[in-house]
Amino acid sequence: MHTIAVLALDGVVGFDLATPLEVFGRTRLPDGRTPYRVRVCAPGGPGREVDAGAFALRAPWGLDELGEADTIIVPGVAAPTVPFPAEVLGALRRAAEAGTRVASICAGAFILAAAGLLDGRRATTHWVATSLLAELYPEVEVDPGVLYVDAGQVLTSAGAAAGLDLCLHMIRCDHGSAVAADAARLSVMALEREGGQAQFIVHEHPPTPRGSLMEPVLRWMEDNCGKELALDDIAAHAGMSSRTLNRRFREQTGTTPLQWLHRARIRRAQYLLETTTHSVDRIAAQVGFGSPTAFRDRFRRVAGTSPAAYRKAFR
Repeated sequence: MHTIAVLALDGVVGFDLATPLEVFGRTRLPDGRTPYRVRVCAPGGPGREVDAGAFALRAPWGLDELGEADTIIVPGVAAPTVPFPAEVLGALRRAAEAGTRVASICAGAFILAAAGLLDGRRATTHWVATSLLAELYPEVEVDPGVLYVDAGQVLTSAGAAAGLDLCLHMIRCDHGSAVAADAARLSVMALEREGGQAQFIVHEHPPTPRGSLMEPVLRWMEDNCGKELALDDIAAHAGMSSRTLNRRFREQTGTTPLQWLHRARIRRAQYLLETTTHSVDRIAAQVGFGSPTAFRDRFRRVAGTSPAAYRKAFR
């Protein structure tokens, strides 16, 4: 039987902790056998009470169990920048060196990164925290647009729901699609979700200093993003040459006028897809794309899914 050790630390996110307990604990093989035993482990020895935010629990096993597990799952924690116990990081390193499969849910990736298990590997975490993960651990190749990353021995996932995607993926790797599909049905979950977490990201505009020269230009661009604006049009409104506009725009926003404009158009398109029944072709015209094909291509590159799939998921 495959042993799964779920690491429980103070500040662990309760949903992230409960997901592997529920999914792996209810998985059954075609003959009815239980393929997994799930054990909750915490530093401080068996019986240690762990604060999981909305509730507290007593972990029946200590960190020694990590060395006996076939898979270790590290749930997210509410404060991923707080230093993690050295004994926990050491136990994770030893288990990984012994060949144990290690996976994280949401901000649990920060614990794996602190243990050095993500160095030189592609990984992900919740989109809100991907920039922070990349900043704190530059050795990690952070992918903000996916639901999970299977890098072989080490796996990472995005938010809480993506942790369920990852658990189902591991079941499919262990026992095939039929067993995983049955586990997905028990969780009332699709075995495969279309798109990655890029479709959930809120694409904020880069901040612009209040009172700057660019502020009125940005307001005008926002108001007119449905028109087919070229760089020369924006420069003419700003009373600058195209070269000067590009330079000052980069200085104050960190991006180019046309990149900023495309972002504004996609944000507007997302709003229309969520709140109207307008056709995709009509929305493409409303947000200033010259053709529906160009709109679909740009939307997929930004949101990671098609406009139709986005509407189905969010309207």
